[in-house]
Amino acid sequence: MGEGELKLLGTWGSPFAIRVRIVLNQKEVKYEYFEEDLTNKSELLLKYNPIHKKIPVLVHNGRSVCESLVILQYIDEAWSKSGSSVIPTDPYERAMARFWAAYIDDKVIQALLGILKATTEEEKTYKISETMSVMELLEEAFEKCSKGKTFFGGDTIGFLDVTLGSYLTWLKAAEKLSELILLDETKFPKLVEWTEQFLSTDCVKEIMPEVEKAEEFITKTLKPRWAAASSK
Repeated sequence: MGEGELKLLGTWGSPFAIRVRIVLNQKEVKYEYFEEDLTNKSELLLKYNPIHKKIPVLVHNGRSVCESLVILQYIDEAWSKSGSSVIPTDPYERAMARFWAAYIDDKVIQALLGILKATTEEEKTYKISETMSVMELLEEAFEKCSKGKTFFGGDTIGFLDVTLGSYLTWLKAAEKLSELILLDETKFPKLVEWTEQFLSTDCVKEIMPEVEKAEEFITKTLKPRWAAASSK
């Protein structure tokens, strides 16, 4: 099933595209990557994701799969004989992985944006507190899911690892721009150790964008965009 032509449409900084690329790397699957300009969406993107017109889109033998978490599951099944499994095989563990993945995508990006968009110290303090609450729950989730091993997925990178790990560049950029520490080793020792292990893995190092590039994008593109939107 995992044979034939494979294309991936994404953008350099999208956590949703990053996680797909990491899993393709991990499974040593060859594919053609297309960098999208979301201000001028390509005919390819409009053709293969006409409903949402968003990235990432995986195109396998002319058929498209959309939504990053769905794509991860598709890759794991289509290339089940390549590399280690990304999705837990145990039904309960699989359900928990999907639950926490949905939580991560719902909470983490909003927490980081909240800090970066804050216009007063009071608002920033509140958003930092919200973010710390999210981190506390993820620290507990790691302890339960990893069962004392290196990754959420155990001995190898799994579904939750790439879901949360795909945000790390942006988390580190938010820390630097806001002059604060979100992943505090004294508060979240397991997540800090996990972060180091995750980012040092070969299939991850080749994909993750540089923190400085994310900082520049936030400063020169996102913040002016937010300022313009708030002034209307």
